[in-house]
Amino acid sequence: MKKIFIFLSFISFFQSFSQNIPPHPRILFLKNEENPISESIKKDKNWAKIHQNIIDESNQIITLPTLERIQIGRRLLDKSRECLRRVFFLSYAYRISKDKKYFVRCEAELLKVSQFSDWNPSHFLDVAEMTLGVSIGYDWLFDDLSENSRKIIKDAILKKGIEASLDSKYNSWLKASHNWNQVCNAGMTYGALAIYEENPSLAKQIIDRAKDSIKLPLEDYNPDGAYPEGYSYWGYGTSFHVLFLSALQKLQLIDNQTDKGFEKTAFYYQQMVGSSGKPFNYSDAGIGTGLSPSMFWYANKLKDNSLLFNEKKNLDDKNMVKNRILPAVMIWGNGLSLEKVAEPKEKIFVGQGKSPVALMRTSWADKNAIYVGFKTGSASVNHAHMDIGSFVMDANGERWAMDLGMQEYESLESKGIKLWDKTQTGQRWEIMRYNNFYHNTLTFDQKLQNVEGKASIKSFTNNPKFLSATTDLSDIYKGQVDKIERGIAIVDEKYVAVKDEIETNENETTVRWAMVTSAKILSITKNMATLSQNGKLLYLLVSQPSKVELKTYETTPTHEYDATNEGTQMIGFEVKIPKNTKQNLTVIMIPNQLYNDKIAVPDLKNWKN
Repeated sequence: MKKIFIFLSFISFFQSFSQNIPPHPRILFLKNEENPISESIKKDKNWAKIHQNIIDESNQIITLPTLERIQIGRRLLDKSRECLRRVFFLSYAYRISKDKKYFVRCEAELLKVSQFSDWNPSHFLDVAEMTLGVSIGYDWLFDDLSENSRKIIKDAILKKGIEASLDSKYNSWLKASHNWNQVCNAGMTYGALAIYEENPSLAKQIIDRAKDSIKLPLEDYNPDGAYPEGYSYWGYGTSFHVLFLSALQKLQLIDNQTDKGFEKTAFYYQQMVGSSGKPFNYSDAGIGTGLSPSMFWYANKLKDNSLLFNEKKNLDDKNMVKNRILPAVMIWGNGLSLEKVAEPKEKIFVGQGKSPVALMRTSWADKNAIYVGFKTGSASVNHAHMDIGSFVMDANGERWAMDLGMQEYESLESKGIKLWDKTQTGQRWEIMRYNNFYHNTLTFDQKLQNVEGKASIKSFTNNPKFLSATTDLSDIYKGQVDKIERGIAIVDEKYVAVKDEIETNENETTVRWAMVTSAKILSITKNMATLSQNGKLLYLLVSQPSKVELKTYETTPTHEYDATNEGTQMIGFEVKIPKNTKQNLTVIMIPNQLYNDKIAVPDLKNWKN
């Protein structure tokens, strides 16, 4: 009797799970959901524009040879990503247009990658993205695929994707809190949903495992939404997290609740783009921006179309077709109007967490607005640089204080550089773009920042006439000075002030203040410099101490493996500070014109609303 009861409970359990699993297509884009999208395309020129870009690119994909298994270094990732892009575009084009040519080519892509020897499980991101892409194609085209094609594709999803994720040699990402967790769990979940009928118990195991594991990166968005790994990896990790949530929520396999930090993170991402149109590209981030599909999901979820303020600007960007999940925009944005997008209200965003930031601006609508991004945190965070206390600054549509950004990984790994050694003496910190010597922060006696040191946003003000944030960097420079605090403010909506308050220890020290720029240095006269960029001017004035000599520093490579950094240089100064001494450094950056009045910046303790 007991065995019968256990068996019946087992059957009931899977019947309950099964009732939420509809027939194909079931992943992200259910049967008959094409109609509302087609209506939006007919009624709204903005949606029609995005749709047409997808169709045009699908026509271009058809002319290309199918993908080959060509690995670059330790990665097959570029092929996995291109497979996801091609399959997502082609299968969307087929479902909306019903034109058979898109089906034929998509099936060919699916069969080709399904017959690769493997999807490179030693670098599991490759497997995850390939599995996600192939699963979308298998699910969306299922009804039209032949039995033979179904078998080949299904077996690949199972053996090259899901089963590989069960091998402990390849699934350390299950216990990670960074983007690998989000991407890999999303990929395996899509695989489980795609071939659910074949093995429902395995499918449920994979989905339940993902729901439990993905809680780890979810916690990293708390408390305010600042993503630890920065702008580019937000676009990666968060997008796949949204792919995961969206698919499961649509099938009612997960509730609609997320941490508050995860909900707030859309505002972080939006505020990370400056008035120049460039992102605050700290850590391993590039300088590019573009249409973000995830922001449409957030706008719908939070009922706030102001989150599309930056996205609407990107509607004319032809490069949007490089975004491999672009068709998700049509699904997540369905029902939203792109004609009347509200201007965001907040001019400052402050987020704590592993990589705390303060992001502030004088205006959203004025392209000449002043913008400042200010970063704290720790070099020990995944993908972080020694950029604690660094900042970027925009004015008049130009970026004046910049971050050199990431260096392409293969350019370093191929030369044997131990890029991921983040110990204090690790080779990672010998790379120019990763150490504090080439960031907009301080350096004492040419020493590195403390890898294990941490800093947060200590205080901030949201007065439009004095937007500011401060941090205590003492732990970052532990042993080098006794105390160091830095504050950055936009004053009277006219200029930016950077103030450092330093207290030395028992040793004399030489501090260097430096800023990376792509501007031309027109002139330097002791403590003042004039910078020029595209006919715009910025005046840089050192008001404390007044007797300093500004100078430029080169950003040319220090090793043969370093990036070249063309068109950039650094401007700054050095000050020798005696032992047991307090010393303030105050730098003013004024766009447009230099004021005759003397500018006085109060001590940090008096930075109040």
